[in-house]
Amino acid sequence: MQPRKFSILDRMEAGLLQARAAIGQAKVENQTHDPDYVPEGPMYWNAKAFHRSYLEMEKQFKVFVYEEGEPPVFHNGPCKSIYSMEGNFIHAMEMNDQFRTRDPEKAHVFFLPFSVVMLVRFVYIRDSHDFGPIRKTVIDYVNLVAGRYPYWNRSLGADHFMLACHDWGPETSLSVPNMYKNSIRVLCNANTSEGFNPSKDVSFPEINLQTGTIIGFVGGPSASKRPVLAFFAGGLHGYIRSILLEHWENKDEDIQVHRYLPKEVSYYAMLRKSKFCLCPSGYEVASPRVVEAIYTGCVPVLISDHYVPPFSDVLNWKSFSVEVSVKDIPNLKEILTRISPRQYIRMQRRIGQIRRHFEVNSPPKRFDVFHMILHSIWLRRLNFRIIDDQ
Repeated sequence: MQPRKFSILDRMEAGLLQARAAIGQAKVENQTHDPDYVPEGPMYWNAKAFHRSYLEMEKQFKVFVYEEGEPPVFHNGPCKSIYSMEGNFIHAMEMNDQFRTRDPEKAHVFFLPFSVVMLVRFVYIRDSHDFGPIRKTVIDYVNLVAGRYPYWNRSLGADHFMLACHDWGPETSLSVPNMYKNSIRVLCNANTSEGFNPSKDVSFPEINLQTGTIIGFVGGPSASKRPVLAFFAGGLHGYIRSILLEHWENKDEDIQVHRYLPKEVSYYAMLRKSKFCLCPSGYEVASPRVVEAIYTGCVPVLISDHYVPPFSDVLNWKSFSVEVSVKDIPNLKEILTRISPRQYIRMQRRIGQIRRHFEVNSPPKRFDVFHMILHSIWLRRLNFRIIDDQ
């Protein structure tokens, strides 16, 4: 099948849409942190319902953070790494006066403030392949809070949540059967083939905060200033990347796939030069490239199996991203070139409009990633179930 050829009318319409998109993007830039922002558009499954739910969350939602446990494993986490969201969420939650309550009787949910990254760093014995020490630490912690408070046993953990961006987050949750079955697991590694349950678990984005802030990493040019059709650079991690590299590494000027970029080539400059950014899973399903694409205005192409994208109960990912199955990797160029200029410009404009939901702010700002994580937890708390089949 030949790639689609665009007519003069297609190109004229694309030019008009491009001009409108530039105006819309300018408005987005000016309104990114508008306190009166109201979500609207096809990027949301139901924008009005989301807005009502979000406002209700702001008015009512209360989180109790267990104070038991000592740093560095508890109440602590990385803020400058691929797993930075663990530390960022823990610190933001513990410093928050709006949602955090010191009175457990007023809480809707209870947060277990351990970091899987810190468990791996300080409890796991490197290269031992023994998960026992991590498992014992989590079991002991849950037993501690369950013995000191009535709330875990009262709900069998169903109104409790843990958060982990490390690949071992799902494995850690298996330490306590009721945590795996009942608790809200907030995971970057949102893999349905490994037990991720979208009806009770939360998928949240993996964000590689190299400097601890998003300053300098956000923003990119319009569609007309993006000469590269698609781009990826990354090591050989997992079978999906091996298939991608096998078919496309250094084989096509339009589909620029590299294992390693030359030293003189900037990774972020390439993101900003590209229309589509390829986001294949690595060893696990999540990829920081999804948010890197969103930050730079590049339409993400999700290449994964069994992955639930972040906030997908609210966000309609098909309106601003492309999903490609692993078996269709050889057809990437055909798939992408068949997306009309009109459709592409709309997708890129929507990227700018939903970007606020993935931004990390200190302190957090309305509708940013911290609030979106809380909103996802809020939704699941409203409809939780207790399972006890022991």
